Amino acid sequence: MDASQIDLPAVLHAQGPDPEYAEALQLYGRFVGSWDADITAHGGGGISHQAHGEIHFGWVLQGRAIQDVWMIPRSADRSNAPAFPIAGNWYGTTIRVYDPTIDAWRIYWIDPATNAFRQQIGRARGPDIVQEGTTESGVHTRWSFTEITANSFHWLGEAKPADSPDWRLVVEVRAQRR
Repeated sequence: MDASQIDLPAVLHAQGPDPEYAEALQLYGRFVGSWDADITAHGGGGISHQAHGEIHFGWVLQGRAIQDVWMIPRSADRSNAPAFPIAGNWYGTTIRVYDPTIDAWRIYWIDPATNAFRQQIGRARGPDIVQEGTTESGVHTRWSFTEITANSFHWLGEAKPADSPDWRLVVEVRAQRR
């Protein structure tokens, strides 16, 4: 079989969670589906910019992982949209894999549109989900899902330089299920 005969979506996508860890997989599994997003990027000096985007979550890798795609602007608006100030236009994907050896999630964000690549560890923290990591340049990152309901969530993207005691809100997303 050559590469042109592989049905990649069929071998990548899954119908639901792996039964062995189904309960733990629901931390992110509850987001499976499509979402409309209002994004605010925060720059220095109180400057902010707003845009509309979309997010799609699905089960992959025999139900052992969640993959999502985050887009700014929405796919319908991509052909004529200018660059989104501060955060850039996103067209990236996250692979979220539950690791039972650490009882946490290994998070891999890949966005070739902005040349961003991040690794984080994600865990429930009370009613929220908090993901933390460090960039190649030593900046600490914290991405949080808060105010989670069946049909909405608030996502916060924060950064803290290694030599700073303070976190800075860089991007926030308010998402509504379609």
